[in-house]
Formats: sequence, structure tokens, C-alpha cells
Amino acid sequence: MTTEKKSLVARLPNLMGPANMPSFGLLIGLAAFVALMFGAWTWSQAPEYRVLFSNISDRDGGAIVAALQQANVPYKFAEGGGAILVPTPFVYEARLRLASQGLPKGSLVGFELMENPKFGTSQFLEQVNYQRALEGELARSIQSLSAVAGARVHLALVKPSVFYREQQKPTASVIVNLHPGRNLEPDQVSAIAHLVSSSIPDLSVKNVSIIDQNGNLLSTEHNAGNHGLDPGQIKYVQDLEQSYAKRIESILAPLVGGANVRAQITADIDFSQIEKAEETYKPNQNPAEAVIRSQQTSESNSGTGAQPGGVPGALSNQPPASASAPLTAAGGAAAAVGNTSGNSRKDLTINYEIDKTIRHVQQPFGGIKRLSAAVVVNYRKVTSTAGKASYRALSAQDLGQITDLVKEAMGYNKERGDTLNVVNSLFTIPEQEVVSETPFWKQPSTIQQAKDIGKQLLIAGVAIFLVLSVLRPLLKELAQARVKALPPVITPDGQTITQMISSPDQNLEMVKQLARQEPKLVANVVKNWVAAGE
Repeated sequence: MTTEKKSLVARLPNLMGPANMPSFGLLIGLAAFVALMFGAWTWSQAPEYRVLFSNISDRDGGAIVAALQQANVPYKFAEGGGAILVPTPFVYEARLRLASQGLPKGSLVGFELMENPKFGTSQFLEQVNYQRALEGELARSIQSLSAVAGARVHLALVKPSVFYREQQKPTASVIVNLHPGRNLEPDQVSAIAHLVSSSIPDLSVKNVSIIDQNGNLLSTEHNAGNHGLDPGQIKYVQDLEQSYAKRIESILAPLVGGANVRAQITADIDFSQIEKAEETYKPNQNPAEAVIRSQQTSESNSGTGAQPGGVPGALSNQPPASASAPLTAAGGAAAAVGNTSGNSRKDLTINYEIDKTIRHVQQPFGGIKRLSAAVVVNYRKVTSTAGKASYRALSAQDLGQITDLVKEAMGYNKERGDTLNVVNSLFTIPEQEVVSETPFWKQPSTIQQAKDIGKQLLIAGVAIFLVLSVLRPLLKELAQARVKALPPVITPDGQTITQMISSPDQNLEMVKQLARQEPKLVANVVKNWVAAGE
């Protein structure tokens, strides 16, 4: 065996020993460092989940989950399965995609129920399906209101009758499920009632009942009819009163200052609708000025001549001769000679037109019956020469001018019964209300931003800790172990050979070469290692 081989055999334990191989602790440290860094990076990249849909039925939940799986959108459940959450970047896209598929459908069915008619369906079943579809469409329309979480509509439709006395009016009932902390305003209740009544023929608004999930009848005020004011009338009165109060304050603001005057108006409005039809006859008037409607004249004359006398015969039966009488100086007529008599009658009837007046009067809707105004004016602020401010009451002349201005602004009418009260008094300065604003560090946006920054800082801190406390010592230890000089080796001939530091690749190649040339020798060395380890 040559000297080089002997030296290599002597160096074999050192070449293949722990000094030239990575330590087990170093491997564990590197593996832990990689695992922790990968876990921290995965945790930092985990998406934030937001609610996609909540309070959904099991049927809709299964369809939504199937659609999300098909679209490869991650999801998870919350609130005991009552809500489906998806990553924040996918919320709006998922909602739009599911809406295109008609999800969630809910328990309501609309006119899609009529899309696939079945062969042999009876007329009664068609009518039932139509009513179900109509109820579903109305419920969907009501659910579109922001305060309504769910709604159901029940319609009581009647069959038309040819007899007027036997005709019945349809009715409807609406149940609304409101969001927590939300209420329906009276005008919204009225809007729902009008929506339902306008969708059903011959359905009156008074025949629509609306209740909430707590069993409260919301349409009581609306169905009051003539016994109360509807929301529109109440709003009209409020707007009118505010308009008059604003007029008064705006006209007095330049004189006393906007903060030194307060006005309140109470308006009594007449919402009754009255129509009058009058027919008036005047007393008898002068006939010369009256219009003749009709005139009737009736005249009759009756008279007898000389009675026949003498010896009967032709001479005695002659007709009487014409009567003639000489005119007198007075223009009268002389009586005829003979035995004559007669009378005459003349009737005159005149009908005049009757003088009458026909008038139809309709009083305006919402007329003002009475106005009551109360105005409070603050004392006048006076600043002395020393700069000290004080307040003094207004003079009687100033109050008189303010009263006249208020009367003109409100349209004061004494005959209508309007009242006005102007008071001059010192205002109490209100205390400054402390507005409890949420501190900056308690705002949700700040908290979320702090969480994100804290997450990143925590990851950076863990990485620095692992580098300084684990990875750096291991690398330092490995470097020191590789730099150390190998101990001297004594050959079988008794010669001392100083080991030279070489790279691990060179040592490994030398060991492989020796194993190919002297396999028995290498086997003995390994056998000695095993024996020494035991």
C-alpha cells in the first residue's frame, strides 16, 4: 500500500466522521425555521371572510354552496350554519354571479310558477297557482324596502258576479318581518297598502291589513278613514306650521339676530270637502221691469134685439133695420131706439218669468280655519364703554314693531280668530353639550389597521428571533467546525502526516475512490466504527 493510500486510510474516520457532516441539531433548527416561516407567511396571507348571505333556508343554502363549489370560491359557515362567509375579494362577485342564477330564491315563488304549465291542469288549480304567484310577487316587492327583512301576502280573491248586490270586495293581509331596530313610518305603511290595492282589481286601500312580526297592527291609523288624519294630511299640517314659523324667524333675524328669536305656529286646518248647490228666488219686482213669460187675453160679447110683435105674417117677420144713433157732443153713443139689451167680458192673464239664482260652491281642501302664533324674543345685548356686555328688555315701541311684522308675516286675520302672543324674555344660555366622540384608537378602521400592522410586526419579530437565536448560532458552529484543522494521523510505518483541510466534495470523492480500490480495507474501518460505537 502506498503512502498516499495509508494516509487516506488513516484520515478515513475523520473524513466520514461528524466533524465533516452537518450536525443533527443544525438540521432540526433549519427545518423548524423553514416551517415557522412558512406558517407565518400562510397566516399573514389568510384572507378575511365576510358574510355573503345570512338567514337563508336550508334549500337555498345547499344551492348556494353548490354554486360556490362550481365556481371554485372558498367558503365557510358561521352562526350555526345560518350564514355563509366568503373571502372579502369574492363577496360582490359571488353575489352578482349567484343573482344571475336566481339565488337565493327564498321560500317565495312568483310568476315563474306559470312558466311550465302541466298538461291536464284544471281551471281551479290554475287559479290557485295564479294567486300563489301574485302573492309571491307582492311579497318580493315589499321585501325590497330597506326596513323589511321578509314579507308574506295573503289575498282573498272573490269570483265576479253578474248581480250587483251579490258582489263582494277582495281583501288582503300583509305580514312584514322587520330588521332588528327598524320601524316602518306611517307613510311607508300607507305605501305598502297602496301597492297591494293597486295590484288587485277592485281592492280598496281600507281592505288591506298590515301587521308586523310582533302582531302589531300597523294599518290602524291608515284605516281610520274619516275618523282621523292620514299621514299625508299630518305632514301637510306640519309643513305648513314650519313654513309660518320660518317666515317669522327669517323676518325678525335681521333685527334681533337669528339666535334671539323663537317662533311656534299651531294651525287648525279644515280638511272637509263641501259642495253646495243653491237656488234662490227673489221677491216680486216691478212688473214694468219684469220679463213676460206668457200672456193670454179672453173677450166675450153677448146682447138681444127687439122682440118680434104684431100681426104674424111676412111684414111682421122682417129683420130689424140697422141701428143708428147720432153722436153727441161728449163723444158717447146714443142708445138705440127700440127694446135692445147686451153685455161684454174681457179677461187678461200675464205670466212673468221667475227670478232665481243657481250656484254651485266647492270649498277648497285644506283651508286654514285658525292660526295661533307664539313668539319669544331675547333681551337686547348692550356693550358698555368698558367692554362689559349686559342685556336689557326691549321697549314698548320695539315690541309693537315686532308684533306688526309678525302679523304681516303670518297673514293675521282677526275675523278668522287668529291669535298672536309676543313675549320679550331673557334667554337661558344652554350648556355646551359634550359630544362623546369615539376616540381615534377605538374606531373600527383604526382597530383593523392596527391588527394588520401587528400581524406583520409579529411575523417580522418571529423571523428575527429565529435568525438570531437559532439559525445564526448553528451557522456559526458549523463554520467553526469546518475551519478546525484535522488532528495528525500516524501511519502504520510510524510516520506522522498532517491532515490538510479540503472541501467535503473532495473528501467524499477520495473516500469513494478508496472504496473502489480497497474495499476490504474500508469494510474493516467501518467495522471498527461499529465496534467502537457499541
